[in-house]
Amino acid sequence: MDFKKFIESQELSDHPIGLGGCRNMDYFFDSCDYDIVVFDENRSNREVISFENNLVTLHHASLSETNTKKLLQYDNLKILQDDSWNLKIFLSKISEKRNSLFSDFAKNSLIESIFCCQKTKDGVQNDDVFVSCWQKCASYYLADALSSLNNNSSSPSHLLDSLRKFEKTSINNHISNVLQTIGIERATPTLLQRMLKSSIGFSDLIEHNNHSELIQKKYDYFLDNSMLSDCYFYLGYVNKENFIQIKDELNRRQDLIHILKIAFDVESDSNLLLQQAETIQTSCNDILEILTTT
Repeated sequence: MDFKKFIESQELSDHPIGLGGCRNMDYFFDSCDYDIVVFDENRSNREVISFENNLVTLHHASLSETNTKKLLQYDNLKILQDDSWNLKIFLSKISEKRNSLFSDFAKNSLIESIFCCQKTKDGVQNDDVFVSCWQKCASYYLADALSSLNNNSSSPSHLLDSLRKFEKTSINNHISNVLQTIGIERATPTLLQRMLKSSIGFSDLIEHNNHSELIQKKYDYFLDNSMLSDCYFYLGYVNKENFIQIKDELNRRQDLIHILKIAFDVESDSNLLLQQAETIQTSCNDILEILTTT
């Protein structure tokens, strides 16, 4: 892709810019987008833009960013434009504290997972319509934590494959609990097609940024390459990210459960949900104990 031409077309020439994500690594799919980060000190949401038969996700960023998750997304960013050298200095500071950032993000993800497990347990008692969604989120947060503890920054498209390949350790043994509770064994072409339609609908309702076009492209790639489990995992992860965006407004958006039931492929058995919550919460607590004693 002609990055210079893209930068000019979007009138971004006045800002430091970097390339991140899958396209900046050795391993990516044909369906992967180009993650371009423009440090324009703008807090706008990301945009998905079609350019020269490619999809570009344009992220707006700040050189004074302190959020651990975002800083890790800028790790190993390839500089495309940086006349002031401010981006180079910023990335150097991220590199210096890379290990601590991965550790902090892992601990934050474990805490979020435990919170979602508790929401699941409370939800079963209170007949919360979103109870199954909370449990899905708990499992995905644990996946985030495990990935981070392996100093891995895989995108949702590659995360399941990364989890499969991590070496066997006392911490990585908990990966099996993630895989058992997310539901990837249920993946069939028919189910995935239904999940796709609802995932796209949910994305359009929450994000308003053309992300649905990218979701469709990745779904097509997964199905064409018979990667059904990876597709299931990817769609669920995307829904988790959007669900968490609206977690504080759920009491006013109860109608969303109809689309989320299909998008998340939720479980309706309360006893199984409680069992899954206990499994994930136990894993999180065990990992936190290992981290505090090493």
